[in-house]
Amino acid sequence: MDTPRTSALKFIGLCVLVAVVGLWVVAALALVGVRWINPPTTAVHVERRFQGGIRGSKYQERYEFVPLRQISPEFQHAVIAAEDGSFYQHHGFDWHAMEIAAEGDMEGGKLRGGSTITQQLVKNLFFGTGRSILRKGAEFTLVPVAEFVLGKQRILELYLNVVEWGPGVYGAEAASRYWYHESARSIDRERGARLAAILPQPLKRKPERMEHYSELILERMRQVGW
Repeated sequence: MDTPRTSALKFIGLCVLVAVVGLWVVAALALVGVRWINPPTTAVHVERRFQGGIRGSKYQERYEFVPLRQISPEFQHAVIAAEDGSFYQHHGFDWHAMEIAAEGDMEGGKLRGGSTITQQLVKNLFFGTGRSILRKGAEFTLVPVAEFVLGKQRILELYLNVVEWGPGVYGAEAASRYWYHESARSIDRERGARLAAILPQPLKRKPERMEHYSELILERMRQVGW
């Protein structure tokens, strides 16, 4: 027979489990929703607003969702080449890239992470920039849902529109206007590569300083015929 303490612990554990499952179901349903509805905000947007309020700093959000056809193909290709070269081949996880990233971590290297565009989208939408085993576990289970429900083109459209591209700058359209004073449909391959190059550290990097990395991105694009 369970003691009162054991029963209480079991009850708390059950409540936590129900809460976690409930949150996962909500996130999965949200993924179904964003198949047709453009997200008005994301976890990263909310996080940055909160940080700005805590610091008492002025925060101006630039976020304009545009259809994928209004983002130049060169710009799209540059981001794929920079962030997830196997985007159209994998089903949400690039196991080879993850293995290379893990080896780099163990050796103290500074390599690009092994996260795919789909993983990054799920993280942006629901989890913000924080890191934890619990977050990675939830992300791991939601990525297949995103791949199944959304499909590659919608995943790419969502990612390009919500990803952080500077202080308060979210999405390809806002980034193009913020950094180059042009629309996303007007971005050529060179400027697309420079914009893609700042994605790993959007609050620290600037396109005009990304000459070396942007050349590597352009070379990756040439290798696949883009």
